[in-house]
Amino acid sequence: PVTDGSRELHSLCAQLEFLLQFDLKEKRSFFGQRKDYWDFLCQGLARCRQEHEGIHFVTSLDKLKTPVGRGRAFLRYCLVHRQLAESLQLCLLDPESLCEWYYARSPFLSPKWRAEILGSLYELDCVTFHLAL
Repeated sequence: PVTDGSRELHSLCAQLEFLLQFDLKEKRSFFGQRKDYWDFLCQGLARCRQEHEGIHFVTSLDKLKTPVGRGRAFLRYCLVHRQLAESLQLCLLDPESLCEWYYARSPFLSPKWRAEILGSLYELDCVTFHLAL
């Protein structure tokens, strides 16, 4: 199993975060706080009209104050529960939402790259992650 001490885990999470932040449009909340991929994931999963346990879990953690921190916790939760590919796929279903959140260079806007990324993430479902949440 992959644990918190794994170098590969840190590399994987950094690459995932890079992908989710790459060419992300700058958006601000009502109070001026910069939105991040966490907000994109919340909106995408809410659009599916399903309450995602990962979103619920992360929002219940009082120590997490920033969208980036919440996003990182969500990625870890999804890895542990083998839900990362499915969760991201649900967020990527709506082309209008993608265009609202990402500029044209984002790999998520390319059907070919999106399929490759999701295919790789579905392969991670075979890996056991034992991470502190």
